Amino acid sequence: MDKLLKIAQLIDQFTAWIGKFTAWLVLAMVLTGGWNVVGRYLGRLVGQNLASNGLLEAQWYLFDLVFLLGAAYTLQTNDHVRVDIFYKSLGDRQRAWVNLLGTCLFLFPFCGLVIFYSWESVINSWHIWETSPDPGGLPRYPIKTMIIVGFVLLIFQGIAEVIKNLAIALGHVDTEARG
Repeated sequence: MDKLLKIAQLIDQFTAWIGKFTAWLVLAMVLTGGWNVVGRYLGRLVGQNLASNGLLEAQWYLFDLVFLLGAAYTLQTNDHVRVDIFYKSLGDRQRAWVNLLGTCLFLFPFCGLVIFYSWESVINSWHIWETSPDPGGLPRYPIKTMIIVGFVLLIFQGIAEVIKNLAIALGHVDTEARG
């Protein structure tokens, strides 16, 4: 179990790094959105177009990246949506079993389905070097690829969660000592 917990720790470290990177993407998204607004109104005043479809799409792409790359970090930090009517009254080992079952029965199949059904669209996008139909728009194939990347990261973090919850459920980790 110690080797598995070390693997979970490595996955957690990588996910934390991605999460911190994603936080900077939020700043970039806000700055890009701010420029899109300021550029639109300032451009009207000076008679020059200071906004573009490319910048607007960059803002959308940054939002996509925050969502797709941030999902694994959200799972790791236990900040995802949870209906905890019963969950909050359970003990640590019982919660670990619920988390373990939820990850195996819902998270993994959902991620697998998303990857399976998006795969062809991503491959086709790369084959045709898909770009935005809007003038000055951005390429679409890189952001479509991030769908698969984001859900693969979520699967890896799910594996780490399975390992950690299994260790707790089987009594290999003293949750009282961890705090």
